[in-house]
Amino acid sequence: MGRPSIGTRKNYRHGRWQTWFLVLAFVASTQTVAAEEGADLNSQRIGRGNPGIGKQQSDAGRCQECHGSDGMSNDERIPNHAGQYAGYLIKQLDNFQAGERKHPTMTIMAEDLTEADKTDIAAYFASQKVMEGEPGSDTSAKNLFLHGDAARDLPACVSCHGENGKGRIAGNVTYPVLGGQRRVYLRSQLVSWKLGERANSPGGVMNKVAKALTDDEMTALANYLAGL
Repeated sequence: MGRPSIGTRKNYRHGRWQTWFLVLAFVASTQTVAAEEGADLNSQRIGRGNPGIGKQQSDAGRCQECHGSDGMSNDERIPNHAGQYAGYLIKQLDNFQAGERKHPTMTIMAEDLTEADKTDIAAYFASQKVMEGEPGSDTSAKNLFLHGDAARDLPACVSCHGENGKGRIAGNVTYPVLGGQRRVYLRSQLVSWKLGERANSPGGVMNKVAKALTDDEMTALANYLAGL
């Protein structure tokens, strides 16, 4: 066969460039959608507060002394707040103020906060990089986290707290980030739920869950979640 005519070669090159243009346009469109989805999720996480003001308020109010300037505490008994949903943090502060959740330090720290203070401080911590744990060897609770236990009417943790325990918003309920949280803190809260010392989850669901867990399961869950 002879060489393609000049017209044929031009048509071939034109078609090839059209194909590449469509591919590049598709990639750009996909990246734009992903960026918009990421921005929307970040906006949901931060809420309506002002992180800049929240940084100043959390410093002046000594929040950062315990929870870290980046939202990562240096004490296993104190929770990380880095990347935690602002809506969840605001609810906890509301509950401390109302006496629905009790803690000797946090009750005092929260009592004088205004609505604006709570909203901005929560936005600041929510704007930090979402907490991540260092994966450990204890994955014995992975199945419980992913699938629960139907025989004990235990729901899967992932159904509320999301993939890798990174939390989510469903309707008007904000489920907190647990993946990467402090293991000692996580276990202490499960014990508090089980004993009824803490009872501020929607519909009391965490009290029901914790009461069905054994001590070993609470320890295993805390270790597993801390490593996510």
